[in-house]
Amino acid sequence: MKNKQAITLLFAANIISGLAQGISMIAIPWYFVKIVAKPEVFATAYLIITFLILFWGLYAGTLIDRYSRKKLFILINIICGLFIGGIGLYGWHTGYLSDIFVVLVFAITIFNYNVHYPNLYAFGQEITKKENYGKLNSYIEIQGQVTSVLAGAFAAILLTGTVDGDLQIAGINFTLPFTIEAWAIYEVFLLDAFTYFLVILFFIFMKYDSVAKEKIDVGSLISRFKQGFNYLYKKPIIFVFGVASYMLFAFTLVQIHVVLPSYVNNFLNMGADVYASSEIYYSIGAIFSGVLILRIFKNLSTVSSVIILMFTVSLAFFLMAIYKILWVFFIGSLILGVTNAGVRILRTTYIFNHVPNNLIGRTNSVFNSLNIMIRMILIGMFALQFFHSDDNIRYAYFIGSALILLAMIVLLLWYKRILSSERG
Repeated sequence: MKNKQAITLLFAANIISGLAQGISMIAIPWYFVKIVAKPEVFATAYLIITFLILFWGLYAGTLIDRYSRKKLFILINIICGLFIGGIGLYGWHTGYLSDIFVVLVFAITIFNYNVHYPNLYAFGQEITKKENYGKLNSYIEIQGQVTSVLAGAFAAILLTGTVDGDLQIAGINFTLPFTIEAWAIYEVFLLDAFTYFLVILFFIFMKYDSVAKEKIDVGSLISRFKQGFNYLYKKPIIFVFGVASYMLFAFTLVQIHVVLPSYVNNFLNMGADVYASSEIYYSIGAIFSGVLILRIFKNLSTVSSVIILMFTVSLAFFLMAIYKILWVFFIGSLILGVTNAGVRILRTTYIFNHVPNNLIGRTNSVFNSLNIMIRMILIGMFALQFFHSDDNIRYAYFIGSALILLAMIVLLLWYKRILSSERG
């Protein structure tokens, strides 16, 4: 594969920063559910953040298509590192952080995600030959989820510490000869900030030759976004497949940040170790997809494969809403990892093969904007007090199951047209 050194450094940087970011993004929702008992406050804050991301996502896509993706990585890491590091240092100095600062770190990380991941995929497409797109997307998924396994394990350790030398991870008890104290939230943020600065070194030493040779558009923000929208308007098959296959990702994000911590605390009546361990099972499933999903579905079309995966996860959500059983929850998390990652790999490879590199950021901005609107509706719904009373949070999984089935029906209705575009 061309540009191996650049791809290796890209993955290494993504692992290091993703580990600390992953711990922070696991710790913050649990902090609001269990430590300060304000899940509805966090859900409302997440709704506002998601609304703001609607505009940021549009702008981020045009940045990705306009400027050096390497320099964009460096700049965004400097900004995030300074802000999160400043908040962490303030908390370390005072021994306390108010809720607004914790929400601010969550917002900064979410804003970073919305430029980091589109930039990551666009950069990968830029430095990789077309015949290696599927392999690259699988590699990105594998390294990202290996990082998430580690983040989930470390989060379980840092959020709970040990009790009489006992540590629970992924439902397994470990007896340690030493004691681990639970970390304060600002200590997690300091670790997070350190990794932002560390990965800048990886990008500074990165050298590569661009494979994509399309002309860069230097028009205005509005004109460049219009081009992305107009491209999809002329390609309705790509638009429909891109939006429908994105629904699982929309619910998964809301599930992770809003539904999951309350589900573990209010429905399963379990602690931080179970909550963090669900990330481990999810990531193991996603790693499985990264390694095998293209091989498993090599004889099926992309649209057929996506439909199968979406039906499977909708069934898992249905069972999680009914049964208050730990192993059902862990298996459901595993299935979600397999299916969400599998759909993402198949979808991204399809988009890579049908959208030119100089338009990829703008078209993704259109998809992301619609996806954000769906997430806002879901977050606003799950912020209602009903879902945080008793064990009512389980009904969120019924809604998720229905949403995925609806998207699957759309794909079935467009099946022949999408299939013809794949073969064409």
